[in-house]
Amino acid sequence: MKRLPILLTLLAAGIFLATRSLGTGTAAPPSKYERILQSVGEMLRQGHYSPKEFNDDFSRQVYKKYFEAMDPEKNLFLQEDLKALKRHETRVDDELKGAPVEFFKDVSTVFNKRLEEVRAVQLDLLSKPFDFTVDESIVTDSKKISFASSAADRREAWRKKIKYMVLDRYVELLDSREKNKGAKDYVVKTDAQLEADARDRVKKVLDRIYQRYKRTFDEDKRFALYVNTITQQNDIHTDYFPPVEKRSFDEQMSGSFSGIGASLQYEEGNIKIATLLTGSPAWKSKQVEVGDVIMKVAQGKDSSNATDIAGFEVEDAVKLIRGKKGTDVTLTLKKKDGTSKNVTLTRDVISTDETYARSAIVDQGGSKIGYIYLPEFYIDFENPTGRQCADDVAAEIIKLKEAKVDGIVIDLRNNGGGSLTEAIQMAGFFIEDGPVVQVRDRQGRPTVMRDRDQSVLYDGPLAVMVNEFSASASEIFAAAIQDYGRGVVIGSTSTYGKGTVQRVIGLDPETNFVSTAESELGSLKLTMQKFYRVNGGATQLKGVIPDVIIPDQLESYKYRERDNEGALPWDEIAKATYKTWNGGFDINTIKSMGNNRINSNPVFQQIRQLNDALAAKNDKEYSLQITKFRAEQKEIRELVKQADTLLKTNKEIAIAYLPADQAKMATEDTAKVERFNQFIKDRSRDIYLEQAVKVIGDIRSQQALARSAQESKQPAKTF
Repeated sequence: MKRLPILLTLLAAGIFLATRSLGTGTAAPPSKYERILQSVGEMLRQGHYSPKEFNDDFSRQVYKKYFEAMDPEKNLFLQEDLKALKRHETRVDDELKGAPVEFFKDVSTVFNKRLEEVRAVQLDLLSKPFDFTVDESIVTDSKKISFASSAADRREAWRKKIKYMVLDRYVELLDSREKNKGAKDYVVKTDAQLEADARDRVKKVLDRIYQRYKRTFDEDKRFALYVNTITQQNDIHTDYFPPVEKRSFDEQMSGSFSGIGASLQYEEGNIKIATLLTGSPAWKSKQVEVGDVIMKVAQGKDSSNATDIAGFEVEDAVKLIRGKKGTDVTLTLKKKDGTSKNVTLTRDVISTDETYARSAIVDQGGSKIGYIYLPEFYIDFENPTGRQCADDVAAEIIKLKEAKVDGIVIDLRNNGGGSLTEAIQMAGFFIEDGPVVQVRDRQGRPTVMRDRDQSVLYDGPLAVMVNEFSASASEIFAAAIQDYGRGVVIGSTSTYGKGTVQRVIGLDPETNFVSTAESELGSLKLTMQKFYRVNGGATQLKGVIPDVIIPDQLESYKYRERDNEGALPWDEIAKATYKTWNGGFDINTIKSMGNNRINSNPVFQQIRQLNDALAAKNDKEYSLQITKFRAEQKEIRELVKQADTLLKTNKEIAIAYLPADQAKMATEDTAKVERFNQFIKDRSRDIYLEQAVKVIGDIRSQQALARSAQESKQPAKTF
């Protein structure tokens, strides 16, 4: 952060000079897009941890990647389109330096033309039955295919794609007919009728995609995609946020947002009200009901300029409905009786409790093991008195200590990170003062970030659960616990491997580059530093390797940082000075006990075998001949079903909320209580949690042996 003012000073000067030069003579003043691109280019040059040089080679990479970003399945553009726009191939770097922004606009023009061509192809192909006896196959991995060399080749690619989609639904309808044959009131259809139904279902899906492109994939979104194609050539975590996207990012970090308190769902081309949150603006109005269809959304009380959201995705509709606390939004609702009604609601803060820390107690053979679930390292940057995860976790620890638990399991599975300061503070609950993480800037200067509180909130047995989706701040916390020997990390072969630090910076000089949701030009999430463990190794790319490794059904899929092109490399720096924890147990013994137990467990052995089998079938090539297709799908379904079944332990874990929490939930709305009860039910069948609890038992048994050995060495006392 110390270098941020220097960066912004340089950036302001660069943008001023670029803008001034473009505004002299006969040149037109820069557009919004040119101002954004110049700002982004300057930020990347001056502030990125490992900036790429903006030259013709960089431009060529962006040129190719942008076509792929606009058409990720490579079934819309033709190879001739890339050749026709080749004049832009070496101009991206010029646009970053102030040249008129033209490339994305020219691509957009071609995109619109090809979209209409493909739409006609889709409708024509869907107008006739498919022959599923022909022995042919389809490759769906975009890395293995290229843009079509001709319109005929593109049509053939679409023929196979649509045939695959229809075949999938046709087989489903055949299975349903077989299952329901003989059932009362069930109408048995012929094969031809079911094939026609399958084509109709696919048509509805493609209609929806087409309408989404026409209605919501506007010029601003295409430009944002262009900017992110540029930023992610530097690294995959540097992102451009248009103003509405920045607001969504802040909401995710804080665990709360300002809205109307209704959840939405997509149904047959419409956005419907699915649930209402008790006490929310929508609930209080008494005018919004579950099942209402939202037809239009207007900002403020005037509905004359409302946006028609027909064909919108739920995510796009939500972005229109949410907004700043105290502002109005007007919904045009289609009621159940078919009438339309305008309802104006004043947005208010809505807390999403599912994103906050919560705890429970596992009864393990008479021992009480505390369980804390933390879905993300949240913090409300806009509200100093808002929820912060470290404070919430501290409160849960205190409750569990008062319940006299014998150990604590902290669950960071699927926790994608969040606030670094919260992770550092949370690590301090379990260690005495000392370094928690090292952070290095682009000049190579490391900064040691420490816990400065000598007190320890909890000093008992500790296990930390992780998986391949535990990232960033989760990895910092798990690495610190592991490096200090404070607890045992348990999970899949490694965590995600995101070891970089980002800062969100506004692009508007008018706001002094402060990042706000209202910034006209948006914001840039910029990679400026890298994380290093206190032992000197980066968490980047390699992640954290658990002490006790459990086979994971997602292991065969390529989801981690190391599976992304352009990820920054792993390296290491000097080890920090820190004192390891004396927990009264030998970590190697705990590792051996846990891994031996897992390796000898037939359930985990079978999960490992199933992972290997699924990985072998994950080649994304599928038969379009119905007999082969059904055999392939049956085999895959059976493998997945076996894996899902194995993930549920044979014996339920005795897990429950603390009595005080149960009493509190009794005052909540029914929907929330049902969600929290489902959470406990899911954990009661969690074989991974079961292993973490057993690791706590291993720690306790080793501590008991150590105490016994120590006591046996004490000299006899004379009375």
